[in-house]
Amino acid sequence: MSWLDYVQSAELWNRTLQDWQLESLAVLSVVALSVYLRQRGSPESKAVGAPHAATNVQG
Repeated sequence: MSWLDYVQSAELWNRTLQDWQLESLAVLSVVALSVYLRQRGSPESKAVGAPHAATNVQG
C-alpha cells in the first residue's frame, strides 16, 4: 500500500477521528472537573483575584 493510498483510506480517517474524539473528551473532562472544584471551593483552589501565595491559606 502506497502512502497516497493510505492517506485516502477509510482506516486512516477512522483512526484519526477516534483519536480526536478521545483527546477532546479528555480535555473537556479536565476543564469541567477544574471548574467544578473551583466552584465548590476546593482547598487547593484559590479565589479568582487572590495572589499565587494565597493558595490553601485559611483566613
